[in-house]
Amino acid sequence: MLPAATAEAVPPLYWRRSFPGEVEQARAVRRFVGCLLVGCPFLDDVLLSVDELVVNALRHTKSGRPGGTFTVEISCTDGAVSVAVIDEGGPSEPAAAVADVYAESGRGLRTVSAIASRWGWFGNEQARTVTAVFTEKEAVCAAA
Repeated sequence: MLPAATAEAVPPLYWRRSFPGEVEQARAVRRFVGCLLVGCPFLDDVLLSVDELVVNALRHTKSGRPGGTFTVEISCTDGAVSVAVIDEGGPSEPAAAVADVYAESGRGLRTVSAIASRWGWFGNEQARTVTAVFTEKEAVCAAA
């Protein structure tokens, strides 16, 4: 990063897109995010995380029911990327649980918590937002 005295202000970048609540849309989300964040030094981590957040929304919330939808928000500013998935809510709260050694699922949010700088959620049974933030010293993400 340039010293503050010589750095030019770069406006934050922000995108938002809604998707039908169908499993096939996970691929569309990865494509959407991948195209937007070309050149981002931690793109692979962002893509893995957004995929986990989308799959959780489809499996554990009303977004995965027939006619359901979810929304993905991406922001990039000052070397940080934030990805959020907004779903239609559900009965349980997101948690980075420890899965049984032989379990075939249940590691998504634990993975996100391990690779993101931070993550969190807010909401209720009607709507919920789960967000992961990625930062890297001297990282700069460029829009395509």
